[in-house]
Amino acid sequence: MKHSVSVTCCALLVSSISLSYAADVPSTTVLAEKQELVRHIKDEPATLDPAKAVGLPEIQVIRDLYEGLVNQNEKGEIVPGVATQWKSNDNRIWTFTLRDNARWSDGTPVTAQDFVYSWQRLVDPKTLSPFAWFAALAGVNNAQAIIDGKMTPDKLGVTAIDARTLKVQLDKPLPWFANLTASFAFYPVQKANVASGKDWTKPGNLIGNGAYVLQDRVVNEKLVVVPNTHYWDNGKTVLQKVTFLPINQESSATKRYLAGDIDITESFPKNMYQKLLKDIPGQVYTPPQLGTYYYAFNTQKGPTADSRVRLALSMTIDRRIMAEKVLGTGEKPAWHFTPDVTAGFTPEPSPFEQMSQEELNAQAKTLLRAAGYGPQKPLNLTLLYNTSENHQKIAIAVASMWKKNLGVDVKLQNQEWKTYIDSRNTGNFDVIRASWVGDYNEPSTFLSLLTSTHSGNISRFNNPAYDKVITQATMENTDKARNADYNAAEKILMEQAPIAPIYQYTNGRLIKPWLKGYPIMNPEDVAYSRTMYIIKH
Repeated sequence: MKHSVSVTCCALLVSSISLSYAADVPSTTVLAEKQELVRHIKDEPATLDPAKAVGLPEIQVIRDLYEGLVNQNEKGEIVPGVATQWKSNDNRIWTFTLRDNARWSDGTPVTAQDFVYSWQRLVDPKTLSPFAWFAALAGVNNAQAIIDGKMTPDKLGVTAIDARTLKVQLDKPLPWFANLTASFAFYPVQKANVASGKDWTKPGNLIGNGAYVLQDRVVNEKLVVVPNTHYWDNGKTVLQKVTFLPINQESSATKRYLAGDIDITESFPKNMYQKLLKDIPGQVYTPPQLGTYYYAFNTQKGPTADSRVRLALSMTIDRRIMAEKVLGTGEKPAWHFTPDVTAGFTPEPSPFEQMSQEELNAQAKTLLRAAGYGPQKPLNLTLLYNTSENHQKIAIAVASMWKKNLGVDVKLQNQEWKTYIDSRNTGNFDVIRASWVGDYNEPSTFLSLLTSTHSGNISRFNNPAYDKVITQATMENTDKARNADYNAAEKILMEQAPIAPIYQYTNGRLIKPWLKGYPIMNPEDVAYSRTMYIIKH
């Protein structure tokens, strides 16, 4: 399936019909007197600092507390945020004009210099940002050299021409650069706030520029945000209180939803899908999402350092069974890393998809024998996943397939989110559960993840040919040429198997019928609380 990316050499975008993306309440709608929303998130946010964020639990909250140059609408298209317009004549030098009424939650103006400071802080090695790579991926001039410690942060290709004009210089033309600025990694933070001390992200201290401010936080219990009265579009904010509840067990979150304690869940147990459809019709949603669930193999140490072992393990995962039986909520088998809904991607047929599972299993056994494993020397592995009923269910199914078809002994290990992140970052695993939801809607958001210098390269995959083809894709002048490069990259991933894509995401969640304005069809699942409202019920 192909979705075109519309770009031009001279890009000028000024929105006259949608100068804001806020709650769009029909005139005939009767609003509930109490505009208070309870949102489920899957874990306790690891941070509320945009430069330190890495997981969806924190990103969901951060999107309410901060605002970048651009936002996304319900379709995933970019619309004005702090910037009212942006332009480039060559896709290499970009100019953003900031709105004059953008304010921090303390009432002071948001300026171009705030973005300069924040982007420099993002790439500064002292910040230790897990998303510093994103600035390099976006092609911001000198970003990679600064990350590597070869240049100082002030050499980053971002300049404040004046208080309301931000100039960004890229190291190569990138037609979709403006789309990338919607990422939380590029959100601004106030310099004085960061400098105030280590507790700057706590309630009462945090100064953001988003539609909401942090009112309360009880670790592992709740985060509460209320409207930012200084937000430039605060007049259109309807919800007066949003409470985020971190619950990592889908069954617990679903139980609280059914009890009326939660208005929207981040997920639900797959095995409850049919029952939920029957019991609460019209409240169960499973649209496709720009995301892939996969297992990453440790390519640097242990048995999975051998590509034959990795490929054998990948081949014996029955993706059809996983999608249709183990999950069964509309997921598609992942025959490639890049999801089918990705704009600008037309996948070539995968050999895996064209073979029967019996044929794949037979080839996998041959590969494993060649790697030195068999009945006399069984392969032993640990499969790590973060605590979740769905992750556990998938791990049990995959471990069973590996045992049945290859005789592999698999030890299942679950860890809480922060411990899991530490294990992932230090490479302390054989096989680890992972997922990627695109930061923007273009294949490179997935495929760049496996380049050798990418901090999100969990498997530590290092393949010069792969790096070269990904770099080449960014230099292409046509969609057709880029698509050919992306398919070449997918072929390398299939053959070397640093990861095993399992299924393409659906955005499974439960939503109360009185909650309106949730962008259910946004492929990246970008949802700002300011677009939502509650009708009388």
